[in-house]
Amino acid sequence: MKIRNTGRDEETIGLQMTSMIDIVFLLLVFFVMTFKIIAPEGDFNVKMPAQAAQGTPDPTAMPPIKIRITAAENGRVAGIKFADVPVSNLAELRTKVREVVGDHPGPGSLESTEIEFDCDYNLRYEYVIQAMTAVSGYVQDGQVVKLVEKIKFTPPRKQL
Repeated sequence: MKIRNTGRDEETIGLQMTSMIDIVFLLLVFFVMTFKIIAPEGDFNVKMPAQAAQGTPDPTAMPPIKIRITAAENGRVAGIKFADVPVSNLAELRTKVREVVGDHPGPGSLESTEIEFDCDYNLRYEYVIQAMTAVSGYVQDGQVVKLVEKIKFTPPRKQL
């Protein structure tokens, strides 16, 4: 027995592209609106040293001021020496640096003065940061007074 389809047209199945295009545009708008431009990672303001000039070193250049910080067994500060002279606390250390550098250094002297920290191996970092803060400058009457900008460290020493 043969079934005839009379009076009906064959239906064709087609894709409805209108709704798919709507979804694509919605996704496009969503990603464009939520895209955030951020600063490049690791973009630090680092001043690289200039190429060393060939020839003799500058005789007027001041050698680095050495600050030795010894640690007790618990990691606290046991003693501070400013150029082999014992100092009792960080306020006195700042006073010694101010005597050497001056409160209002002339042009170029701020960049030429350098401090070298020699710290014990087990000295806690918080004391190193406090010492760096003491020698780098201070605030007076709402104004920042810079003392030293160049700070370097020797390799840490283990206590004997």
